[in-house]
Amino acid sequence: MFKFLKEVVAGSGSGLKDFPYTIGETYASAWGSWTHHRGTSKDDGSPVSIFSLSGSNPQDRHMVAGRNGVKRLRTVRHPNILSFLHSTEAEVADGPAIKHTIYIVTEPVMPLSEKLKELNLGGTQRDEYFAWGLHQISKAVSFLNNDCKLVHGNVCLASVVVTQTLDWKLHAFDVLSEFDANNEASGSPMLQFEWLVGMQYKPMELSKSDWASIRKSPPWAIDSWGLGCLIYELFSGAKLARTEDLRNTASIPKSLLPDYQRLLNSTPTRRLNPSKLIDNSEFFQNKLVETIQFMEILNLKDTFEKDSFFRKLPNIAEQLPREIVLKKLLPVLASSLEFGSAAAPALTVLLKMGSWLPTDQFSIKVLPTIVKLFASNDRAIRACLLHHIDQFGESMSAQTVDEQVFPHVATGFSDTDGTIRELTLKSMLILAPKLSQRTISGSLLKYLSKLQVDEEPGIRTNTTILLGNIASYMNDGASASVFKVYVSVEDTFFTADLTGTPD
Repeated sequence: MFKFLKEVVAGSGSGLKDFPYTIGETYASAWGSWTHHRGTSKDDGSPVSIFSLSGSNPQDRHMVAGRNGVKRLRTVRHPNILSFLHSTEAEVADGPAIKHTIYIVTEPVMPLSEKLKELNLGGTQRDEYFAWGLHQISKAVSFLNNDCKLVHGNVCLASVVVTQTLDWKLHAFDVLSEFDANNEASGSPMLQFEWLVGMQYKPMELSKSDWASIRKSPPWAIDSWGLGCLIYELFSGAKLARTEDLRNTASIPKSLLPDYQRLLNSTPTRRLNPSKLIDNSEFFQNKLVETIQFMEILNLKDTFEKDSFFRKLPNIAEQLPREIVLKKLLPVLASSLEFGSAAAPALTVLLKMGSWLPTDQFSIKVLPTIVKLFASNDRAIRACLLHHIDQFGESMSAQTVDEQVFPHVATGFSDTDGTIRELTLKSMLILAPKLSQRTISGSLLKYLSKLQVDEEPGIRTNTTILLGNIASYMNDGASASVFKVYVSVEDTFFTADLTGTPD
């Protein structure tokens, strides 16, 4: 039996010497007897989380429960459940003794308790973020209870971790088991590892090991109680010490209190189904939750709804916690633009949010999306990019401009819309200095020569002025050609508004 379980955990059975990840520093807290480490992939250096559980005996009951947790996390997939990447079990020398250790590798996360200290939110901003997190965990618990007929068994603050985009994920599956209601009269344990759950987190029927009553209850009864414990720990700011402390509701928001009390109903059959929690409570109706939900289903919204939303978003973003805007909303917005579910007004918002980032982070989190958008066929997006190019143009490398951006921008020189031609021309003040001599001589000058006879007088004049402004970036041969063209131009239209025009 042990051999079978070990194979389930280890997959290929590889030892720690073949472990494709580097184990780093530990976090101060983790669920149960597990240790939570920072880690990185040896292949590409990408961050991961590594959870380890050790014992002197491979058949130690904590190790057996840990293998159950690995198996469950590997097989249960949901957006609000921690994403499994890899696992193995190894024997490592610990002095004269041999230590048996299970390792689980997941997406990079940190304990919720530590992230909350780091964010240090207060007032409305704290409650809005808690609402979004509880919304996510309630969906995860509902999925387990209602869709999978599984019982987590220990939903609490320690069983929640936070991703790099500040999403909450449920983990700690060591106790997780099928909800077995087929034999209601049975007194045998339904949760094999319920002894791992602290007494303060157990509802009355579980603390009494009343398995017959548990089997007669709905599959969410135990985990609804756990959600109540999580809510208490969140708002009280302290770990639950005694079950009796759950009666202290002074810290629970009034809009959440009725549902909090229903989650902790002493009668299991009357406890609130987690699927109903997020539907019923007005606590979940706030700017942050509504904004994220709208953005996650953006592709289902019509053009009018999107335009209205993005007009309001800059003001809403100003009222939300800055870190949540930058780590959660900005990535969703960037992804929506890349995949075409967001239109030009969203680009303006992306640039505004991006302006709140340090330069190095802007280059990582915003610039790649902008570069991809230059290939868009949406004229409004192209116009918006050109109009705001002064906000990000300097951040693009010369190679990126020359190879990825200019070929798409250049199509604007021959666009049928005069406004696009004008914006394309003006963008060269930013882009031309980053172009190679080959691109300037072989492409840019040809486009500019055509614009010198453009039907729009302003474009003709601005083209001539631009040639003078960028001449210093050309080699001698190109400069001589430009000078011949420059002095031969005769145009009676003198007004020009090209940025950087000399007096």
